[in-house]
Amino acid sequence: MDWDQLVLNPKVVAAVRRANIQSIKEILSLSGPDLQRLTKLSLTDVQHLHKTVAAAVKTNPVVTVLQIYKGECPFPTQNQRLSLGCPVLDLLLGGGIPHMGITEIAGESSAGKTQICMQLCLCVQYPCSYGGQEAGALYICTEDIFPNKRLQQLIDHQHTLRSDVPADIIKKIRFSDNIFIEHATDVDALNNCISKKLPILLSRGLVHLVVIDSIAALFRCEFAVSDSIVKAKCLQKFGATLHHLSTRFRTPILCVNQVTDALSDSALPQSNLGLLNRKVMPSLGLTWSNQLLMRLMVSRTHLHVEDKFPGISVPASCSGAILRTMEILFAPHLPQLFCYYVVSKEGVRGLKEDVL
Repeated sequence: MDWDQLVLNPKVVAAVRRANIQSIKEILSLSGPDLQRLTKLSLTDVQHLHKTVAAAVKTNPVVTVLQIYKGECPFPTQNQRLSLGCPVLDLLLGGGIPHMGITEIAGESSAGKTQICMQLCLCVQYPCSYGGQEAGALYICTEDIFPNKRLQQLIDHQHTLRSDVPADIIKKIRFSDNIFIEHATDVDALNNCISKKLPILLSRGLVHLVVIDSIAALFRCEFAVSDSIVKAKCLQKFGATLHHLSTRFRTPILCVNQVTDALSDSALPQSNLGLLNRKVMPSLGLTWSNQLLMRLMVSRTHLHVEDKFPGISVPASCSGAILRTMEILFAPHLPQLFCYYVVSKEGVRGLKEDVL
């Protein structure tokens, strides 16, 4: 370490050298009294030495929570989002799915969970300036066969759904070549995929989105009620692995979850039921909930678009479509909110009166 590069009194530099202190790390690892004893400097000189050294190694300025909330901070990476390809849904989620952490989409059958996942697999391939990450996705199926026909339909209509993206950019993206599909029939196969195959794809930059559809299917089938402790440990280990990979490679993890009936309103905290006061709740219990950064609940209503938004012109593909809801059950950066959406041939579209 060249102490002469620091703005210090020559006598302080001489004292540090006499004490045989070789690096800044040593200075910062010593307390004030210890540094005084070694260098024979005054308390004022030691305090100035600590401040000078700390300022020299500081790389990022201090940022307040208020600055992050107002969007005045260009970092950290936790603030970055993966767009859903729809301005209404992106607005609901504060820009999209966080790059770091596990996001869960829970809901009953036919609520549109898989549709959202497939749309994200296409969105991640767009340039960063359009909310993507210019990389592919790993889609792990644990229940049904991957819906290839529906994926191809979504690809064919990207120019309609993503009207914000120039047509020449869309044509250059080979969407189907950048989605890696894996089928896991049991927990061991899922662990093998996550611990061995996934790190290779991430380290090579081939994927920047991981979808598990669904997380509940395997754990609900392979573990009996009496195996609750073993199941909890397995979920904790699984969640820790996903968190490590997501943080290391700045890759969003999206897990689909099933739902189970809630016993009663009084038997369940209101935060689990959400704003819409549903009679179902996500599966896998508290152990899995603690692994999540954000939990979304989607559901299918009995209303059509025209029933909820009468007299408002909607895209032709959305006319007569069944309304669905997406609700934020919990997220550290978002309030509990919900919005309506539909699934059309182009993909998933959020609906809001002032944007229709």
